[in-house]
Amino acid sequence: MPLDIRTIPCLDDNYAYLAHDPETGATALIDIPEAAPILKALKDLGWTLSDILITHHHYDHIDGLADVLRQHPARVIGAAADAHRLPALDVKVAEGDTVQVGSESGTVIDVSGHTVGHVAFYFAGSAAVFTADSLMALGCGRVFEGSKPQMHESLQKLAALPGETVVYSGHEYTAANAQFALTIDPDNAALISRVREVTEKRASHLPTVPSLLSEELATNPFLRAHDPAIQAHLGMTGANAVDVFTEIRTRKDNF
Repeated sequence: MPLDIRTIPCLDDNYAYLAHDPETGATALIDIPEAAPILKALKDLGWTLSDILITHHHYDHIDGLADVLRQHPARVIGAAADAHRLPALDVKVAEGDTVQVGSESGTVIDVSGHTVGHVAFYFAGSAAVFTADSLMALGCGRVFEGSKPQMHESLQKLAALPGETVVYSGHEYTAANAQFALTIDPDNAALISRVREVTEKRASHLPTVPSLLSEELATNPFLRAHDPAIQAHLGMTGANAVDVFTEIRTRKDNF
């Protein structure tokens, strides 16, 4: 039975997620931007937290941990490579390791780039991947610590997942990402349609996250550096996809 996943808006534009296994009652929290909305959701749902999965060390993904643990003494899981700057971990993981939420197994994917040591959690049985600030709806995270080629490699790992995978990313940045995407891929009919949908959702104060990976593959310029139309638009026809990605990410940094 797939995980029952709930989206928890936090801070100004962050998302945390609760993933509940109906078979066992186990519940995982993915990232902890702030405690109050998470604790309220757990109370309202009647769920008891068993695990906390941390994607990376940035404050807006860990700040609520101590307050959550005071009420829910859960097992804390995070990347071994990031352990020196994460809160105390009960379990340290690396790429290819398995995390268990009740009866559901997840796989750890190293998606370094935004930070070195950033991880994503992929639950194949639930067709869900928690990507935080690596792959985002119509975008990707700014490259703060890694290199742009490293970020491209990380995104390619996520792009290789099944198209029906639902991408649970860490922020409501989609409207801004959409406007930038149009500058890179202006003739993409699927993108134009998606931008219209995003605009309508945000005008109604509705979330645009999560998203389908198949939709990201069709419209997210950071996953489309190989596309001839994008390369032509950038004046980079035939260029290496890593170089095209680097150009796209650089343009976004200056957008």
